[in-house]
Amino acid sequence: MRVELRNIRPWRHDLGHCLHATMGVLLAGHGADPLHVLGAAWGFGYRSGDLRREEYYVPFGARSLLGAMAPHHPVSSRWHRPPDPETAWTQVRDAVRDGRAVAAAVDNYHLPFRPAYRDVHTNHLLTVYGFDDERDEVLLADPVPPRFQGAITGAEFAAARASDNPEDHDRDLFFTRNPIDGRWLELSVGPDLPPWDLDHVRTVITANLAALEADRTLPDGYADDGAGLFGGRRGLARFLDAAAARMRAGDDPEVVDETFVVAGTVLAETGVHADWLATAGHTFARPALREASRLVERVAHHWSAVRIIVANARTDTAAAAGDLEHRAAALLTDQDRAMDLLARAG
Repeated sequence: MRVELRNIRPWRHDLGHCLHATMGVLLAGHGADPLHVLGAAWGFGYRSGDLRREEYYVPFGARSLLGAMAPHHPVSSRWHRPPDPETAWTQVRDAVRDGRAVAAAVDNYHLPFRPAYRDVHTNHLLTVYGFDDERDEVLLADPVPPRFQGAITGAEFAAARASDNPEDHDRDLFFTRNPIDGRWLELSVGPDLPPWDLDHVRTVITANLAALEADRTLPDGYADDGAGLFGGRRGLARFLDAAAARMRAGDDPEVVDETFVVAGTVLAETGVHADWLATAGHTFARPALREASRLVERVAHHWSAVRIIVANARTDTAAAAGDLEHRAAALLTDQDRAMDLLARAG
């Protein structure tokens, strides 16, 4: 039996990573515009200890990864954790056979089209959109450069999904030591997606600003116990201050991975939101939104610098603490400018 779903097209954002790219591919397959859905959110929230060593991570996304990424839309996702490799393939095959492309967690080390093949272990996410039983092939879509859409062998795919994702050497960084366990994810997209119009854009901006201005904002279903919770603009400042203090102390090896991974999720969201604002500004002839998009994009690039600072501080975090504080001050200044302009642009 051979199945190849035809509504699969590559989508990615330069400042995003495999999570945004995969969600974009799957959303487009459901008939939704990836930028309209994924670009609407802009905020900050994190609870200490919530971190997971995987590139497809979003704070507070344990219940629904897509729901955490796209809180303004009736979309959600659900992880499946099969008990064994045979079930892991059967479940994915059955979903694709029934016409549903799905996301699968993999280890890049076992994928022949990834630059990390047989070199570096790391968590990754991609789309499964077909299979060929006779040829023992699985059809995958991965828009992350060098971009791939096509077939690999069933054995290669199975190895990538069954990997323990070990940290074998000093190049296995950030997204290792977290077994893949055959995990796969399916999306649910509601029939009542909001229209792409100026009223919707204004509603989203108002909601984002309200959440950023609130000291503590948590998604539904999360209790606020007051412990290590960072939310909104003030929480963002406290998170960066705490990271710099931990780095200066020089005795906290986890600060590098934690700050790097959390910053990556905020970088991606901020970068995609900047394009969302630019698109809205052009579509609805609102110059203030286009100007705000440029400010939000500046914030995104500050987050790129934060990641570079902490990634290069692994052997001496204390030496980089001052650089992080300097960058955080610039980031927060531009964040405030962007928020002020958005408040006036609505």
